[in-house]
Amino acid sequence: MNRPLLQLQGVAKRFTLHHQNQLSLPVFDGVELSVSPGECVVLDGASGLGKSTLLKLIYANYSASAGRITVHPPGGEAVDVTAATPRELVRLRRDTIGYVSQFLRVIPRVPALDVVAEPLAEDAGDDAAGLAAARAEARRWLERLRIPERLWHLPPATFSGGEQQRINIARNMIKPKPLLLLDEPTASLDAANTRTVIELIREATARGAALVGIFHDAEVGAAVATRRVNVADFRSVA
Repeated sequence: MNRPLLQLQGVAKRFTLHHQNQLSLPVFDGVELSVSPGECVVLDGASGLGKSTLLKLIYANYSASAGRITVHPPGGEAVDVTAATPRELVRLRRDTIGYVSQFLRVIPRVPALDVVAEPLAEDAGDDAAGLAAARAEARRWLERLRIPERLWHLPPATFSGGEQQRINIARNMIKPKPLLLLDEPTASLDAANTRTVIELIREATARGAALVGIFHDAEVGAAVATRRVNVADFRSVA
């Protein structure tokens, strides 16, 4: 059996409301979850249960209140995200963990083509051939996600919500990474692009990536899930 690529052990999260007399708001308590290569674990549960919070804990956008979140990069040393240094987190995000969030955050005025190519261009450095290959791959992704060529040299801030989300997906999936976090990637997409994203997710699991995802559309979740986990089971009762 494959070693889990991601392990959550005894993870808890509480938010402190500083403007309400330091009131502590519990979210999770004692989360236990393992995800192996080739799995797509879909997080189920009603809105407000903290599904996005769980992804942000794994990505270290939020700090866990307790417990360990361990990532096992293939061929590398295990990293406890809850205790990682800033440099370790940068390296994890560059090489190991991809995160398709609900919102596209990019530098203003940078063309869509360069936004999508950036993860590969960073690896290429000053190598002209590598940079050309990065842009060629970015074109392939833009075509596959049906971004009209007339938009490729415009900044994504000028795009519609659905177009921005497709740029977001391309940018964060163009570089194959062992662990991929998906926060409602199809929420603003039409049927054709939703089918394409389902194909991309299935391709990622087929190559051995470990995925954890949230999907507003139950049919999409059913189409990609290899396992489902109800976040309500992690809710703190404190």
